[in-house]
Amino acid sequence: MKTILLVHTGGTISMQINNETGAVQPSDANPLVGLSQQLNQYATIIETEAFHLPSPHITPVEMLSLRNTILDCIKKQPIDGVVITHGTDTLEETAYFLDLTTNLDIPIVLTGAMRSSNELGADGVYNIVSAIRVACDDQARNKGVLVVMNDEVHHAFNCTKTSTSSVNTFQSPQYGPLGLITKKQIHFHHTPIKRRFVEVEAIQKRVALFKVYAGMEADLMEAISYFNYDGVVLEGLGQGNVPPSVGNGIKKLIEKQIPVIIVSRCYNGIAEPVYNYDGGGKMLEDLGAIFATGISGQKARLKLLIGLNQVSNNIELREFFN
Repeated sequence: MKTILLVHTGGTISMQINNETGAVQPSDANPLVGLSQQLNQYATIIETEAFHLPSPHITPVEMLSLRNTILDCIKKQPIDGVVITHGTDTLEETAYFLDLTTNLDIPIVLTGAMRSSNELGADGVYNIVSAIRVACDDQARNKGVLVVMNDEVHHAFNCTKTSTSSVNTFQSPQYGPLGLITKKQIHFHHTPIKRRFVEVEAIQKRVALFKVYAGMEADLMEAISYFNYDGVVLEGLGQGNVPPSVGNGIKKLIEKQIPVIIVSRCYNGIAEPVYNYDGGGKMLEDLGAIFATGISGQKARLKLLIGLNQVSNNIELREFFN
């Protein structure tokens, strides 16, 4: 029988609904802690709680702490896989952070719930069981960090929360899930072709994220420099274009050696420096902006943050993102 490390962090999966007010709220104690006896039919469970937070309270500092908790536990005893329970609002970001900052061949699987633990149709325990089954499956090894929800297996690089309340909220636009979970088996139908690992010991730099919109003001770019941010990610229009005023602001940032990463605000397709007009992607590339291929704004922000905080020599950011 496989040995699985089950790490709790909080979120809706560990909350309860107040029957009088209808509000979903954290309880004093995580109701999921102590599930190991019920889950032992699937694996030998080693259970721990990294922290007990709603996922909007989780920052890259907590993500790094979670990474360290996992590595510390693995040093103490043989572990065949890791399952993490997490709030869904920032689950995709924690998953991607762990994917970039761990270099393990065992599965790391994140899961959560869209319905609180005492709500009608609660999906938390079911998703935990599914995640443990995936973590026990030999096919899940060497695939990077995975997200398991609603009978699907997604990769941290692609998946995103697409619905505020539906149980099938996690989707992988353009690429689809890596696999499906049935009552009898875990069925993987494709796999990632490469991974990137970066060693970090602390999160000290700051990176901002802006969604570009029609008529966006240039002073937002000036604020990046004024408030001493170390980098910025822009979710550009279409294939990665911006209004002319923003283009002028980008030029000033790059002249100050502040990296500017361009992604698309579209769900599908990738950002590319194609259009050669004032504010077009080709002009931005010529200025020195870096285009991130096939990644969302929130994940590009984490990737830049990790790159700027790495332990070893400075990463060549253009190569890092492409």
